[in-house]
Amino acid sequence: MSNFVTVILAAGKGTRMKSKLPKVLHKAAGKPMLQHVLDAANKGGAERNIVVVGFGGDVVREAMGDQAEFVVQTEQLGTGHAVKQAAPLLEGFDGTVMVLCGDTPLLTGDLLNKLYTEHKEAKAKATVLTAIMPDATGYGRIIRTEDGSVARIVEHKDATEEERKVNEVNSGIYCFEAKDMFEALEQVGCDNAQGEYYLPDVLEILRDKGEKIWAVAADDYESTLGINSRVQLSGAEAILRRRKNIELMDNGVTIMDPSTTYVDCDVEVGSDTVIYPMTWLEGKTVIGENCKIGPSCRFSDTVIGNNVTAHFAYGHECVVDDGVDFGPYVHLRPKTHIGNNVHIGNFVEVKNSNVGEGTKLPHLQYIGDSDVGKNVNCGCGTVTVNYDGKIKHRTIIGDNAFVGCNTSLVAPVTIGEGAYTGAGSVITKDVPAKTLAIGRAHQKNISGWHDKRD
Repeated sequence: MSNFVTVILAAGKGTRMKSKLPKVLHKAAGKPMLQHVLDAANKGGAERNIVVVGFGGDVVREAMGDQAEFVVQTEQLGTGHAVKQAAPLLEGFDGTVMVLCGDTPLLTGDLLNKLYTEHKEAKAKATVLTAIMPDATGYGRIIRTEDGSVARIVEHKDATEEERKVNEVNSGIYCFEAKDMFEALEQVGCDNAQGEYYLPDVLEILRDKGEKIWAVAADDYESTLGINSRVQLSGAEAILRRRKNIELMDNGVTIMDPSTTYVDCDVEVGSDTVIYPMTWLEGKTVIGENCKIGPSCRFSDTVIGNNVTAHFAYGHECVVDDGVDFGPYVHLRPKTHIGNNVHIGNFVEVKNSNVGEGTKLPHLQYIGDSDVGKNVNCGCGTVTVNYDGKIKHRTIIGDNAFVGCNTSLVAPVTIGEGAYTGAGSVITKDVPAKTLAIGRAHQKNISGWHDKRD
């Protein structure tokens, strides 16, 4: 069982991002980079997470909430200095500290669990996570001894021609035994070009004391990649979405064109659902089984039941029950609940409304702030007039009602169960059950009117 504490370095500004937002809060596949790291740490077995913040620290704290403990690095004086800021929170802790970077959103829980497990099995004082890079140019090389332990880490600029042929590189992620790490940090100096305290110096200090330094290679170098620019962020986004699509397909979801299907990490999709091209599934969206989604759908934080068909539609913060079909050109806005077996046709918008089972909203409608009963038919052009300029009012339509084409329902108003409205009506008063309401001016034909205009 894993039992380690993480220290996550998230104090940097990330100047290459050219952004007012702290780098670690830039999103990939729907979540901030730092959230990806925290999720990986938790899945890997971390018992506590400590985040070192600096630039935009208050914003980072607010975004992450109570998921972690926070310490502040007021001056960015290097990675060693950053880790030392966590010392007060780890006073008396005698376990393993895993040092992570807040800009590595491709880390997985399995990889971090592997790092910790092999660190403990090796009985090492420090273990570095490494990656086998296809092109190691610019990276610090891992030079191992015959028994597999780390002899040294050589920066590219300092490496010999023979050392540059090594393609195993330092990822900047480590496991340390806490007591040994903090003692060694006290010995780290800043006698370098940057005047900073470097965490890798701890490895050399421990090795000089005769302690064992181990290395664990990631199965996939992509998992260790850090993000320093928006170009690199787009690359991470593509990797995360590719992983998610593969996960869904492995679990019984058909994705017609993965290259044009964009699914956030936390989205859930049931088996035998088919996702058509140009579809976005975002946030905490959940889609049931046997659905047909797309083409060109976008759902954000939306819950969709089983056997639903949707195409050319946008829904956010809403709920759609089983057997619903909707689209094309449908907009389901927040606080909307669509009941079982509802049909919604083209060019319909529903907002903050409940629509009952079996109801039909065929086309060209606005249903806002309404409670629509079961088996209601709303004819073409139905509009709920919900706003009087100051207050949003509700419309109530009873079960089995029939709303005629081009009817405006001026809220607050109630249409009774089984009631009817005549086509072209403006309904301003409640309509009793099983009653026909007609609210339109009498037609008047004016003979010769056209001639009088000439």
